[in-house]
Formats: sequence, structure tokens, C-alpha cells
Amino acid sequence: MRTPKAVGGIVGALFFVELVSGMLQGYYTPLMTDIARNLDIHDADVNWFEAAQLLVSAMLVPVLSKLGDLFGHRRLLVIAAVVTAVATWGVAFAPGFTSYLVFWAAQGIFTVWLPLEVALIHIRSAREADPAATTRRATGIIVAALQAGAILGALSAGLFSSVFDGNLVLVLSVPAVATTAVVVVILRWVPDVHERRSHGSVDLAGAALLSTSLLLVVGGLMLIRVDGLASPWPWLSFLVGLTLLVPFARQERRHADPLIDLAVMRQASMWPVQLTALLFGVSILGAQIPLSTYARTDPDEYGYGLGLSAGGVAPVIGLYVLSLLVGAALFARVSTALTPRRTLIGAAALVGIGYLGLLLLHDSLPEVVVCMATAGLGSGALVAAIPAAAASAAPPGGTAVATGLTNTTKTLGGAFASSIFALALASGVAADSSDTAAPLRGYLTVWAICGGTALVAALCLVFVPRGAFSHPVEPAVVTPEEHV
Repeated sequence: MRTPKAVGGIVGALFFVELVSGMLQGYYTPLMTDIARNLDIHDADVNWFEAAQLLVSAMLVPVLSKLGDLFGHRRLLVIAAVVTAVATWGVAFAPGFTSYLVFWAAQGIFTVWLPLEVALIHIRSAREADPAATTRRATGIIVAALQAGAILGALSAGLFSSVFDGNLVLVLSVPAVATTAVVVVILRWVPDVHERRSHGSVDLAGAALLSTSLLLVVGGLMLIRVDGLASPWPWLSFLVGLTLLVPFARQERRHADPLIDLAVMRQASMWPVQLTALLFGVSILGAQIPLSTYARTDPDEYGYGLGLSAGGVAPVIGLYVLSLLVGAALFARVSTALTPRRTLIGAAALVGIGYLGLLLLHDSLPEVVVCMATAGLGSGALVAAIPAAAASAAPPGGTAVATGLTNTTKTLGGAFASSIFALALASGVAADSSDTAAPLRGYLTVWAICGGTALVAALCLVFVPRGAFSHPVEPAVVTPEEHV
């Protein structure tokens, strides 16, 4: 694919940035059991890391994207890259659970890289004869790097785990070196383009209310793990968190540039798509860490699991990501033959079948791979389909808002799922137990939730008005945090 001269240099630099972004998505998943053992925590508790990072992504990405419009996209990209590099080094050397949780959450700022990069490409493309086509081509190139990086990350984790003989500090220093190189590449090869800054303001009050609400709800789930269901503190945290949604809704209705446009969300053609994105986030963002820890569990000791090493898990994750990319690539062709609405329903059903299949087929590697490949094909199609469906269902002038909301709701679904999965995998195990492996019933609960929410998503899509997807649907790209 030829890149126009006006954007060729910047795309070359951003290709490397997104390669590292994809690496961050795939690198840690095969290592989660090693991280749990190093921190002396239960397998279930590594899910809190993912929950925290997804919450940071959901809360900060819309705000940082807007700040990029106001104060300069390259400036925000440099800041986000520096914070990511510092957090990634922190992950490598974190001495305990709390510090690891903080650094892992802060690392989630890297999910704003791609929106800022696309904005920079769009500005550089303005001098081309067809700026929109140039932006699409250039964005396709850097997203291809993201996709390749996710697979590369999963495979290289197993390789470096073997090369460094399980020395986790050295293994986790690899992505830290890569993110440091990202800072250098941006400063050296991404020019500070002359851009027209937008006017307006950031809905800081709405962001503060939503962030506090989400933190209280997730905090309540963590308190259940620590204090148990009988304690009043988790329920008080839930109550206060949910109550804050009332002033948040009022703030969004009166703000000229709201964080979440509730008027768009309420439309009959839109809410089923956004609810599907929320439910889809449960499996696409919440299920891969449990898959990794299950695959690492020793069947000789516990009677379940696959007993794989980090190197053995890496190809499984890589194959899952590959099936996801195949599903995304096939979406446009299948939707032309079956209509986008039917394709969406079928894709959600595939995800449900794949995860529910794990309830029976989890005793051997081939069984798990087949189930995950099935779920991956459906997930890939949904990754491509949901933004396009939202765009088709959006009112005139609301396309960007609608597609952005699908990412926000999906991320929130993943954050809550990761928190709930942490509780499910710790069920029946005392918080101070010396046994670090999660029980089989916890994994069965995770797979049942993933499969059930996917089938509910398929049912929701049945209620989408037939005319909602009447516009031509183009394949969408796979964006950050959607791989693993």
C-alpha cells in the first residue's frame, strides 16, 4: 500500500508506535500466572489489574482526546507516551500487589495513542487531493501494525520467558524498553504539525462524576473480595456509586459538549447497539486473563487446566487473535450476503457458542483452541460491525459520537467483567489462602457469563429496527484493547 509523501514520514514513525501498542496488548497475557506467583497472590486477583486499566481507559481516553483537540495532538501524544513508559517500568519492578495495580492502571493511558495518531494523520493529509482517502489508507497501515504487534507480543512473551529463564523482572523489562523507544521515536520523527485548535471545553464535571461512580462500584466489588457479602461497606459503596449517576445524567443533558450524549443513547435504533457493545466487552476484554491462568493450571495437581508454560500459552493467544482478525476481515463480505443485521446476530451467537462450548470442552488443548477460535471469529466480526452499526443508526451529524460511545460502553463492560471474574475465580477461597490456583467452578462461571452475555447481545440486536443498518457498511479496523 503506497503512502502519500505528505504523510509517509509520520506514518513510518506511528507504525512503530502502534506496533508497540499491540505488543502491550498481547505481551502480558501469557505471563499472568507468573505475575501472580511472583506477587504471591491468587490467580483470581490478577483480574483486578485488567479492571483497573480498563477503568482508566474508559475515564481518560475521551478527556485526553478532547484535550488533544484543544491543546495539540502531538503534545498529548508525548505526554501519554511518557506516562506509559514510566508505568511500564513500574510494572517491571513493582514489589507488591498495590504498586503493581497502580502502575498497571496508569499504563492504560496508552489506549489514547491511536485516536491522537489518527488526528495527526488527518491534519497532515489536508494537503493531499483526497484527504479522507489518504487518512483511511494511512490509518489502515498503523492499525495493521497494531494487529501484528498483538500477535508478536503474545509470541515474544513466551520466547523471552525462556531466554531469561523465568526472571520476571527481565521479562517485564522488554515492553518497558519498547515503550521508552516510543517516546524517542515520537520526539524525533513525529513533527509538531501546524494544526487549527478546536474551540470548546472538556466536560470535567461529567468526567469527575462518572469516574467517581465507576470507582465506587468497582471498589464495592473489591470490598466483597476482602470483607465478604455480609459486610455493609460494599453495598454502601454500590449505593453511593449508582446514586451519582443521577447528577451525572443532569450534567450531561445541560452541557454543550457532553462526555456521553444521552440523547443519542436513548434512540430506538441506538440503545440495542450500545448495549451489545457493553455486553460484548465482557468477553472481548474480560475473558483472556482467565483463559491464560486456566491454561497455566497444572492438571496433575488440580485435576483441571492444560498445564502449559508461558511459551505454550503464547501460541494459543496468538491463534485467538488471528481468528479475531479473520472474523473482522470476513465481516464486510458476509454482511453483503446476509445483511449487516443478520451478520451481527450471527456473530454474537458464535461468541456465545464458543464460550458455552468451554463448559463441556475444556479438558484438552485442541478442545480449548476450537472453542476459542469459534468465539474469536464472532468477536472479530463484532469488532468490525458494532462501530459501523452505530454509525448507520446515528442521527445526521452524530456519527463520531455514536461510534465513540461504542468504545466507551465496551470498555466499561470489560472493566466490570474483569472485576466480577475476579470474584468468581476466588469463590470459596479465603483471601489469605496459600493456594493460588482458581477453582474449576470459577472458570465455568466465567465462561457461562461470557457465553450468556453474548447470547443476550444477539437477542438485543433482534430488536434493532430493520432500517437502522440500511446504509452501506464498511469494514472497521480493530482498535486498541480489542485484541486481548
